[in-house]
Amino acid sequence: MLRASQILIRTFVLATSTAALWGCGQRGPLYLPTDPAAAQRATLPETLNPMADTPGQPAAK
Repeated sequence: MLRASQILIRTFVLATSTAALWGCGQRGPLYLPTDPAAAQRATLPETLNPMADTPGQPAAK
């Protein structure tokens, strides 16, 4: 059977871990960036399939 000190330590560790994970989220609304630098970034499909044709590139035959 667990002793009182073991129960307190486990409860403290669990509470501390929960508080740490709860506090490390991104805050604010989600949005798509519209600044000029964002236009040069790869999109998700380009990231998943780097061999796909990209805009501005001639199509492979």
